[in-house]
Amino acid sequence: MGRLGEEWLDREWVLSPKYFNFPFPITLTMIHMAFSGAIAFILVRVLKVVSPVNMTFEIYATCVIPISAFFASSLWFGNTAYLHISVAFIQMLKALMPVATFLMAVICGTDKLRCDVFWNMVLVSVGVVVSSYGEIHFNVVGTVYQVTGIFAEALRLVLTQVLLQKKGLTLNPITSLYYIAPCSFMFLFVPWYFLEKPGMEVSQIQFNFWIFFSNAICALALNFSIFLVIGRTGAVTIRVAGVLKDWILIALSTVIFPESTITGLNIIGYAIALCGVVMYNYLKVKDVRASTAEILPERASKEWRLDKKSSDLYPNNGNNGGNPLQPSADNDEETPLMASSRLSHIGRSVLGTHAA
Repeated sequence: MGRLGEEWLDREWVLSPKYFNFPFPITLTMIHMAFSGAIAFILVRVLKVVSPVNMTFEIYATCVIPISAFFASSLWFGNTAYLHISVAFIQMLKALMPVATFLMAVICGTDKLRCDVFWNMVLVSVGVVVSSYGEIHFNVVGTVYQVTGIFAEALRLVLTQVLLQKKGLTLNPITSLYYIAPCSFMFLFVPWYFLEKPGMEVSQIQFNFWIFFSNAICALALNFSIFLVIGRTGAVTIRVAGVLKDWILIALSTVIFPESTITGLNIIGYAIALCGVVMYNYLKVKDVRASTAEILPERASKEWRLDKKSSDLYPNNGNNGGNPLQPSADNDEETPLMASSRLSHIGRSVLGTHAA
């Protein structure tokens, strides 16, 4: 529901000149970042719902700043696309997200070029091309904006995995907003000053507090809902929910917004792309399960060897819990590499691309 409200109230209805007529996507995004950052600050520093991570200046400069730059870029380009193309067509273009993420991961060295995944990406790309060819209100500018935003978001996801994991950090959406939202606001300020500020000074802008407040609430609810879904469901549920969400958005947008007309080629192209996305999701879930199955027996085997070695050294104190050489879970140097922590973080970073 947070995603549906954010798509309709946030972008299509507020930005469209046919409805609320606020054609300033950067300004709208900056409002979201300011509101989300303020709420995250209250949750972290005042209410102490979650604890901040050990953030140093080096980590902030080398990790948070580049991630924030691509996050701001993805929001900027993605929101601007709503000025030119319909919600339904944007959802069809978003089927390219697995393609973009896979390409960025291969370029950055976090994934390998596999034949099965490659052909899935080709299938998705063909479906998007067919869907674009069948779009009645096709707009090159809007399509370029949306595709650029998709690749910026894909690069952000890959950088999050590469940079933060290298530093041993794991950020949930609350702490992510706490650190990233203010930095993204500053990145958005530069294009806003040169591109939108002059137009806002000469145009007649209608400002409705409740519209923008509910708008920011929807955007914030979207981020928090991703955290709750990932924390309470499994990988298969998240990916199926992402596919179902896209279909609901496309179907309802054609009912609510008359300009979001879809054609037979749109449906055929998106169905082709969806087949590739479903196969990609299946392969990723299969990989995560296989990795989990490999790590857990290896860890159990190592613990057994350590136990046996300890019992050989102290044959008369096999049950002595006070032995300083007795291995324990607290002193196990491989604890951070367990599937419950490391794999879940990797899985959530990738799963978030489609659930969002």
